[in-house]
Amino acid sequence: MIVTGRWTAPMRFEATTECGKVVVMNVLSEKCGDKSGPTPMETVLSALTACSGMDVAGILMKMRAPLEGLEITAEAERATEHPKLFTRIHLRYDAWGAGLQEEQVRRAVSLSLDKYCSVAAMLRQTAPIAHEIVVAQREEDLAEAIPVTAA
Repeated sequence: MIVTGRWTAPMRFEATTECGKVVVMNVLSEKCGDKSGPTPMETVLSALTACSGMDVAGILMKMRAPLEGLEITAEAERATEHPKLFTRIHLRYDAWGAGLQEEQVRRAVSLSLDKYCSVAAMLRQTAPIAHEIVVAQREEDLAEAIPVTAA
């Protein structure tokens, strides 16, 4: 795997993958950023949601679970001193689908975080990852559903 990062002024980087996909990253606007992309640490959290989300969706498909939608929110705290590593990460999985069962989602999330998601495995070396799961039959019902704190 090869990724090439290229700096463009004032503080923007474009990372290009072997397949030619480009990820634009920037610094916070108060540090000369132009809001053209997320910060590198936001990109790491984004990678965590995508990695785990791809696992969960794939596992649920293999279970033939009626997944209609999945949204993962990552919230993290960082150390105050450099290097400002993540010190705590919390994931919230909102999943919905007519007939979707909480146990199916719980199993898929557990497999992702404990076995398959390499981003979670790397981040877990420096920060505990907690999560909660919300399952509803329709996306509109998520606001009223009670989260299940799993870890």
